[in-house]
Amino acid sequence: MLSKLDLHGPSVEIVRRCGAALSDVIDSKFGCVATFDGVDFARQKKPTVAPEKRFEFTLPAGVKVSVWKADLTNCPVEAVVNAANENLQHYGGLALALSEAGGPQIQKESQDLIRKSGVLQTGDAVVTGAGLLPCKMIIHAVGPRLPTYASKYELAQAEKQLKMAIYNILNKVKENHLKSVAIPAISSGLFLYPLPQCADAIVTAVKGYYERSSGHRPKEIRLVNHDEPTVKEMSRACHQILGSQHSMSYSQAAGGTSRGDAKTSTTTVQMGNVSLTLKKGNIEEQQTDVIVNTAFNRDLRSGQISKAILSKAGRSMQTEMNNAHMNGYVIITQAYNLKCKEVYHTFCTERWKETMQENLFRSVSECLWSASKKGHNSIAFPAIGTGGLGFSKTEVAQIMSNSVATFAQSSSQKMDIYFVIFPSDNYTFKAFEEQIRFFLQKPSHPSITPGPEPEGKSDFHRSRDPTPRISLSGLSREAEREAEQWLRGILFESPGSYTICNNFILHFGEEEQSQLSRLIKEHHVSIEESFEAGRASIIVQGESTVDVAVAGLQVEAQLIIIQKEFVKEEESTIFKLISQDVSVKKKAVDDTSREFSDRMSAFKKTGLRPVKVDRVENAALEKLFEHKKEQQGGIKPKTMYQCIPAQFIDMVSRVGFHTEFAPPDDPAYGEGIYFASSPKKAMEVWKGPKKGYLHFVEAEVLTGNSAAGQRDLILPPLVGEDPLEMYDSVSGPDISVIFSGYQALPKYIITCEV
Repeated sequence: MLSKLDLHGPSVEIVRRCGAALSDVIDSKFGCVATFDGVDFARQKKPTVAPEKRFEFTLPAGVKVSVWKADLTNCPVEAVVNAANENLQHYGGLALALSEAGGPQIQKESQDLIRKSGVLQTGDAVVTGAGLLPCKMIIHAVGPRLPTYASKYELAQAEKQLKMAIYNILNKVKENHLKSVAIPAISSGLFLYPLPQCADAIVTAVKGYYERSSGHRPKEIRLVNHDEPTVKEMSRACHQILGSQHSMSYSQAAGGTSRGDAKTSTTTVQMGNVSLTLKKGNIEEQQTDVIVNTAFNRDLRSGQISKAILSKAGRSMQTEMNNAHMNGYVIITQAYNLKCKEVYHTFCTERWKETMQENLFRSVSECLWSASKKGHNSIAFPAIGTGGLGFSKTEVAQIMSNSVATFAQSSSQKMDIYFVIFPSDNYTFKAFEEQIRFFLQKPSHPSITPGPEPEGKSDFHRSRDPTPRISLSGLSREAEREAEQWLRGILFESPGSYTICNNFILHFGEEEQSQLSRLIKEHHVSIEESFEAGRASIIVQGESTVDVAVAGLQVEAQLIIIQKEFVKEEESTIFKLISQDVSVKKKAVDDTSREFSDRMSAFKKTGLRPVKVDRVENAALEKLFEHKKEQQGGIKPKTMYQCIPAQFIDMVSRVGFHTEFAPPDDPAYGEGIYFASSPKKAMEVWKGPKKGYLHFVEAEVLTGNSAAGQRDLILPPLVGEDPLEMYDSVSGPDISVIFSGYQALPKYIITCEV
């Protein structure tokens, strides 16, 4: 799926000033990935230091240790280490640089952590999110603090504490199964640890840890600093403690020209957070998170690559393939006997209004964004289209490489991408090798100016100065259209006022109120909060439509942070209750099935047409629901409905029903969770949009022993005089209200076109 929206006028400035916040909001509200072309972002910063590798050594445990002169705020690793203080107040040195580059979320998460767990001790290491930094997380480590003239005893004590900090950092790497981490010279700056001794302690600790540690090991530990004296000391310590090994320059490393690479016929280019590697091998033998198959139809016995994958995976893959739902260009199946997590089967057949070249480009793009959205870190592609589709080898190399380069331009997630060429296919390997070498030789970033395309072919990716544009990639066409409709309202139709209706506004604390005050001053807008009839809202107004939109999107971004924390805490609560992690599956219901037609019949009287039905499977919620059912004496649940905003669909699927997700237009029967007896009644309880889509949740609801509802009830009324015996729910005409979300179980998400 791919929807595009051209930008012009004020919309370009809105996106330029808050692209990161806008991307997060679109992902949270609609489950769509937004990519931006032709926009010079205000927040984008070039590295202050050109990355340069100075040393590399592989420990006996298989962990690569390298020394880099580089900017830690732009380091292409899964985690960076911050030299933190005990209170996680990031007011100076590296901590300030990371906090400023990553945005206010880093300081907020740090403060929340200290508030919950207390002040850290020297040698401790803790993890927070990375905000806008190009990595997954930050590991905050507290190194020892020394006086200006430290004694030998103080240095000896500090060495033990610094090594403990390194051990705890590496423990976090193990716990989070990280593949790479960047560690600076902790304590050597503001904490006054002498640089030579600091370097020796860090390198000795890394070496010692992997001599004794078992379990998960990362691929690489980078010792990263931006100043020449520190880099030299780190290199010196590594040479003395680890031993000498041939080290490559940065350009050689990127080009894959080491002796080891030559043996395995690999070439690698780094594009921001994306590492693209060309290698020879059998696609079915790859050990990446995702393996991509190129298919002509659902019969995996057609085509050499499909046959090889089917032979390795086993017959069960074909059975799943026959019944699987196709999204866009891809069918996703389990891996079975393959050494990956999932297999993406692409279908590159010509479509209306699309050339074959466009189709191939989009197929690769959809695989990449689907893998990114699912949190996968690696993906392997064969050479798609060199067989039955009739593309030349050079053409396939250019189109696939350009698709990866476009993905790399917008991806904030670290991803290892492999082009795997059959070992004896030297001509195809050479075509891909020439294309990747072209990227390596370009003076500018390859994802901005990809390689040339064949003459006479489509110009879908030829422009060097692309028109400002937002591209939306979602798991369904409905999600993309809804996101596009919302975007148009923000970017092109805003009359100087931005209204946000979201009951998570009620979760705003002192920090969020402080941020609202800053937005008022920075953007010269007014921000009004209100709470009427059980619904919270914020209205942003001002003379400049750009300032209003930017401020409004920043408020939306604040709400996303709060919502994510809410879901995280609810999942933790569920685990404490039943000792079971939350695991959610949403499966599209075949529109030719009885299951789909049953949902259709329920909507006959609404005038709406269901266009998509997803079945929700959440074993943890089912277990809690069954507990509630037993407590009520096994009374049969009722099938009831909620009408819910798109942004809360995923949250309902993960943690069940909560009052914040779908407050009714009029809470006449209490301050609980409302359900309607039919979709038609749900449309009365929740007044939806006049165009676009409405989303309904079909649920099983345990209404049990019910009483008449009344306004302002926050709990069900008492059955008698016993203060511990309350009704299970309250009700109104064709309405039931419960006060515990575990009394309802989401079964289907039904999307209807208005």
